[in-house]
Amino acid sequence: MIDVARVREDFPILGRTVHGRPLVYLDSAATSQKPRAVIDTIARFYTDDCAAVHRGLHQLTERATAEFEGARQKVRRFLGAREDREIVFVRGTTEAINLVARSFVAPSLAADDEVVVTAMEHHANLVPWQVVCAERGAALRVAPVTERGEIESDAFERLLGPRTRFVAVTHVSNVLGSVNPVGRLVERVHRHGARVLVDGAQAAPHLPVDVAALGCDFYAFSGHKLYAPFGIGVLYGKATLLDAMPPWQLGGEMVASVSFERATFRESPHRFEAGTPNVEGVIGLGAAIDYLGRLGLEAIGAHERDLLAHATRVLADVPRLRLVGAAAEKIGILSFVVDGVHAHDLGTVLDREGIAIRTGHLCAQPLVERFGVPAVGRASLALYNTHEEIDALGRALRRAVELLG
Repeated sequence: MIDVARVREDFPILGRTVHGRPLVYLDSAATSQKPRAVIDTIARFYTDDCAAVHRGLHQLTERATAEFEGARQKVRRFLGAREDREIVFVRGTTEAINLVARSFVAPSLAADDEVVVTAMEHHANLVPWQVVCAERGAALRVAPVTERGEIESDAFERLLGPRTRFVAVTHVSNVLGSVNPVGRLVERVHRHGARVLVDGAQAAPHLPVDVAALGCDFYAFSGHKLYAPFGIGVLYGKATLLDAMPPWQLGGEMVASVSFERATFRESPHRFEAGTPNVEGVIGLGAAIDYLGRLGLEAIGAHERDLLAHATRVLADVPRLRLVGAAAEKIGILSFVVDGVHAHDLGTVLDREGIAIRTGHLCAQPLVERFGVPAVGRASLALYNTHEEIDALGRALRRAVELLG
């Protein structure tokens, strides 16, 4: 187990109050808080080494470029990728998925082809495929989810066929916390000759990820959920696929040569990183990965599993509260409804107690509606949370139920 008290000292914001009460931050699935190691790294970059990367020969740009590309190596190791050029820096998971949709899937998708998603996808891993399929006359197929919040395995298998060209699946549901067996799913998809993108936005902060072992063709995650800055994300793609993909955005840095008649483009990853990148975001992401490495992913995982078990027991004792999703394998995401009380009202009352949760359809409206509710409350756990915070959530929920009737 990690030393949670010591870890909490690394996160300055956890010492603040909200409405006169100590902050209880239970919204890390929306965005994680940032450790001082990341904050200080960004401040040091701006203080000592601020310069555009990959441009110029002066010392500042050389140092900034070395840090930038060093962070790419850290991400490559973090994901278990084989080559640095398989790591593309983007703004976040959403941009990564759109890049694949536009640069890899759309150019070859034909009428009557099929793209498969699951019923638990975030809008970012659903809407791009809806639009691409509509433009190309292809069909979007949706694998159903069980009442427990797991992909129906047999139904998923039946959707795969000779017209399947691409499959997009989340590694971990942002609503249910369900951990999908993506390795097995990828193997099934590849038997049908299709390619797979895995949305790892909720998995990367909590689970060891090995893209080589998973066998996926693409993997995407966002830095801001991984204790890193906003506005930075990662697309992993197999080198052979990235090399065959046209650039999605055009401009500086991604070109090899330019004349008034034509332009040629650099190899991956630079052909997908047009313009001046989010240098401080990339360097901050590298610092976040270093921070997690010092704590140890196994120790973090053990702590978060303990939190999940405790939170499940605490919420089960709240009158009229029902948890949504009970997958056999899940991470610390607990979505819930209280009979007769709207989730937004719950969120407002909890905020007055200093407790931050998420409410609504969580950018997964079809999934929430599949469970027969318009909105849920969601408490999401991270390495800096404690049993005492979960107990405070339970007490606040019981008071809210009494207050709201």
